[in-house]
Amino acid sequence: MFFQEPELQYEVTVEDPDPHFAKLLQQAIGGQEGEMRVALQYMFQAWALPEEFEAYRNLLMETAAEELGHIEMLASAVTKNLRGSPKEMREETEETAAVAAAMTGQNPRQYLSSGLSAMPVDSNGVPFTGAYIAASGNLAGDLYANVMAEATGRTLATRLWDYTDDPGMKDMLSYLIARDTMHQNQWLEALESLDDPVPVPASFPQEQENQDVNYTFISTRREEQPNPEYPWTQGEAPDGNGTFSYAAEQPGDGEVIAPDPDPSTYNNPNDVDD
Repeated sequence: MFFQEPELQYEVTVEDPDPHFAKLLQQAIGGQEGEMRVALQYMFQAWALPEEFEAYRNLLMETAAEELGHIEMLASAVTKNLRGSPKEMREETEETAAVAAAMTGQNPRQYLSSGLSAMPVDSNGVPFTGAYIAASGNLAGDLYANVMAEATGRTLATRLWDYTDDPGMKDMLSYLIARDTMHQNQWLEALESLDDPVPVPASFPQEQENQDVNYTFISTRREEQPNPEYPWTQGEAPDGNGTFSYAAEQPGDGEVIAPDPDPSTYNNPNDVDD
């Protein structure tokens, strides 16, 4: 169940409207690093958790709802950057599509399809896709995915912060960057609270793995290379269940030969009529 209040989670102001920056902000809405991605990701992860994981379900849903508020903030910022453009620019850019693109660099669809409003697309106008969402049903794996999602989102927000000189936009992005900091840390802390979260899934019996390679870094170089003695080629593995080792070559066996094709597929180039 959701409720809504007619106010933004954090105030959004634009002092110097910039249609081009509105286009860039779209990435933070509907892009692979955007808020639509994390909001839906956290929801679907939460909905998969059984009753005994109520604390984690609540953590995910609280954060998902917060991310919905971030979408609203960014949509407001896009609209203010588009509709607040100077009147002189609007009149000149309305003359031809070429002048409009040259003057504003905005996505034409923001005018043609949404009437100078935000859209569920990225900065190139590509619609948001659920393929961005990671929700495996395994809590540990999903929490790792969440750390990555917040890391890429924070990277995007910092680049947007550097790009703009508008004080209002910098203030909004500073807030979003700070929340990304919190979210990265909360997911890491949640991982620490799990018993033996790695390797994911930790519930799979490791004795069923191939014991010859489960902690071996395998070199794929043509020429045999010596062990570089990196942390991931020697010493105890982070899960505490094994010791890293190094293999200078891949196991290698068998031939890459496909079985004969089914005649009904017409895959055989040598199959000719007499």
